[in-house]
Amino acid sequence: MRRKFLALLLIITVAAVIGYIFIPEREEPHSPGPPGEEDEVVAHEVRRIMAGMSLEEKIGQLVIVGLEGYELDERVAKLIETYRVGGFILFKRNLRSVEQAVDLVNALKAKNQANKIPLFLAVDEEGGRVSRAPAELAGLPASSVIGEHNDRDLAYQVGRLLAQKVKAIGLNMNFAPVLDVNSNPNNPVIGDRAFGAEPQVVSTLGIPTMQGIQAEGVISVVKHFPGHGDTAVDSHVGLPRVDHDRERLQAVELPPFVRAIEEGADAVMIAHILLPKLDPDRPATFSPAIISGLLREELRFAGVVITDDLTMGAIVNNYEIGQAAVESVKAGSDIVLVCHDYRLEEAVLIALTEAVKSGEISAERLDRSVYRILRLKRKYQLSDAPVQPGDVEKINTEIGKLENVI
Repeated sequence: MRRKFLALLLIITVAAVIGYIFIPEREEPHSPGPPGEEDEVVAHEVRRIMAGMSLEEKIGQLVIVGLEGYELDERVAKLIETYRVGGFILFKRNLRSVEQAVDLVNALKAKNQANKIPLFLAVDEEGGRVSRAPAELAGLPASSVIGEHNDRDLAYQVGRLLAQKVKAIGLNMNFAPVLDVNSNPNNPVIGDRAFGAEPQVVSTLGIPTMQGIQAEGVISVVKHFPGHGDTAVDSHVGLPRVDHDRERLQAVELPPFVRAIEEGADAVMIAHILLPKLDPDRPATFSPAIISGLLREELRFAGVVITDDLTMGAIVNNYEIGQAAVESVKAGSDIVLVCHDYRLEEAVLIALTEAVKSGEISAERLDRSVYRILRLKRKYQLSDAPVQPGDVEKINTEIGKLENVI
C-alpha cells in the first residue's frame, strides 16, 4: 500500500511540474485574500503553468472560435487537438435543447482533456432579442426594459438569471452586459440592447447586471468599448465611423466602462468602429492608441481584452482577417473572437503562429496575454470536468417572478 501511495504521489508531482494539472483557485470568485498575498500566489501558479506550455498551446489560448451544428465534428476536433484553441462561442445554430447543449459542451470538454488548460465556453445571452439559449429556458427582458424601471436590484437579479441560463447549458462566459449609451435613436445595431440613452443610467444598471453575472460564477464580458451607441452603420455589415473627440467620449461613451473597471470588470470586448479623433488609420479592434493607450494605460484596465467577432463585415470587408488578428494582438488584445467559417478560423490561427515565430509578435507580448487569460480561467475555477443540465423549471420559475415587477 505504501509503495502504491508513493507511486501516486510521484505521478502527481511530476505532472504538476510539467504543467499538466490546471489547479483551480480555491476561493470563490471575487473573494480576495489578504492584500497582496493572493496576487502573489496566483502569479506563481500561473507562471508555473505557463512554463510547461508549448508555443502552440500559448497561441491557441488567444483564440475563441465558433462551430457549426449540434455535434463535435472533425474540424472542431482539429481546432482542439492541433491548434489548442482557448475556447468556443456557441450560437442558436448549436443549441437545440438544454440536454443537447450539455452533451455538446461535454463532448468539447472531453476532447480537450489532453490539453493543459480548460476551455472558455461562451455565449451572447443579453436578454431581449439577443438570446442564444434553447427555447425551453424562458426569455428575459431587453436591457432597455430594465432601463425604464431604473432599478439596480432588478438589474442585479436579471444579471444572476442571465448567468443561471448560461450555466444551465454548461457554459462559463457571457458576452454581456452591453454598456453602450444609445445616444443615436437611429443606431441600427444597439437600440434596445442598451440600458438607455444617458451614461448615468447605463452605469447605474449595467454594473449591477455585470456583478449579478459574476456572482453566479460566470465570466462577464462588458461591451462594446469604447462605445457603439452613436453609430449609423451596423458593424456586422460595414465599418462604422464615429467622429467624436475625446471630450465627448469622456462625457458620454466612456463613463459606463470607467465605472465597470472600477467595480471589477474581468473582461472587455472591443468594438469594430473607427474613431478618427483617436486613431485616424485603424479601427478600435487593432488600434494601439485605443487598446493599449486609452483602455490599458489611461483607464488602468488590467483584465482580458477580447475583440468582437473578426468575421463581421466591418473587418472581412475591409481587411485580411489573419493580419487583422495579428494587428489586434500587437495593439493589446488578448483574445481574438472568430465566430464563423472554419477556413477563417484556421487562417487566424496560422497567421498568429507565423507572427509569433517571425518575431512580429514577441514572446514577451504573447506571454502577457496568456498570463491574463490563465489568471481569469483560474479565478473562475474553469474545468473540463463534465457538467449536468441546469434546473430548467427552477430557473423559469424565478424568471416568471419578474413579471410581477416588470
